[in-house]
Amino acid sequence: MPWLTVIFILAVIGGTALQLWLSGRQVTAVASHRAHVPEPFGAQISSSDHAKAADYTIATVRFRRIETVFDAAVLLALTVGGGLDAIDTLWRRTGWSQPWLGTAVILTLLCVTGALGLPFALWRTFRLEARFGFNRLTPRLFIVDRLKSLLLAGVIGIPAVLVVLSLMERAGPTWWLWAWVLWLGLMLVMSWAWPVLIAPLFNTFTPLSDAALRERIESLLQRCGFASKGVFVVDGSRRSAHGNAYFTGIGRNKRIVFFDTLLERLEPPEVEAVLAHELGHFSLRHVRKRLLVSIALSFCGLALLGWLAGWPAFYTALGVSTPSTHAALLLFLLAVPPFALFLTPLTSIWSRRHEFEADAFAARTADARELVSALVKLYRDNASTLTPDPVYSAFYYSHPPALTRIARLQHSR
Repeated sequence: MPWLTVIFILAVIGGTALQLWLSGRQVTAVASHRAHVPEPFGAQISSSDHAKAADYTIATVRFRRIETVFDAAVLLALTVGGGLDAIDTLWRRTGWSQPWLGTAVILTLLCVTGALGLPFALWRTFRLEARFGFNRLTPRLFIVDRLKSLLLAGVIGIPAVLVVLSLMERAGPTWWLWAWVLWLGLMLVMSWAWPVLIAPLFNTFTPLSDAALRERIESLLQRCGFASKGVFVVDGSRRSAHGNAYFTGIGRNKRIVFFDTLLERLEPPEVEAVLAHELGHFSLRHVRKRLLVSIALSFCGLALLGWLAGWPAFYTALGVSTPSTHAALLLFLLAVPPFALFLTPLTSIWSRRHEFEADAFAARTADARELVSALVKLYRDNASTLTPDPVYSAFYYSHPPALTRIARLQHSR
């Protein structure tokens, strides 16, 4: 067995075992604290709400454990098990040339993996989320969303795949550099198009109608030097009871979006504090830093792919008998995640640091007490556990654990 095959299989099995071990720790930690609300939250979160959060967390983690094992099995079946090679061989019988052959293989693989993942999506939406009162998605809307997503993937993805495969075939050894430029351009176009063209296909966005809240928000934006196309409310309640808020768009096309479910739960000062936190990411250049890191990683990744595509052992080690541009692209996309998993703690640490900094910014520009109050409500209403396992949270959590985050905010008053 080639050494690269051994390393890949070990990475998949080792990563799966690591995820199962971490999730087991999380279940044990949450279950052991199910009956006791942490002291700082005793006055705001009831025992029943705390127990619900524990049950929801445990159910979610256990469901993900099944997904983790299933995904690992599918990954091994597609690569060293010969699944991708079988799809490739089948399409080669058509006699098609590139880039049509590669596009057909890629689309087939996406359809196969999408079909395999569909039962999990259905169970998560209509059983798990519904069991805890979060799902508001109807079967009809679920199907419509899926069809719209498929249509968008076809309109945007197929031309992109055709261009990339053509570059790989015809642009010479530096094809990956041109592909990187294409990726940057597509990313910028999508960032511009998402708020005005794509997101409205799925949700309705209306300008914030609460005059007093809008005035409060506009005052905060002016203090922070943030210019946007407006503040909008999205009908997130059509799909879920979870609340959220986010920025979208780039340049002058930036928008601030609140879920209607969030505005239903928070008072205006709390909304202002939550927005101040999000503005902290903008003012402290967190978004720009993450974008630059993403650009650098994509550059390195495509350079690595450019080298691997010319290495015959890369294909045979991962179960493909006939080297090709589309096989190189697919194998790279399949093989990278098992290795990238081990970098998750580093990205989590970096993300949590940004969250602490944004909290500190919010405490300076708004009211730390209001942010604490808003966070407590969000933890409660989203059924987020207050007692995660420290190792699990250190590995996965992009946001600080509740107790740590609230304590730091209270200290900043």
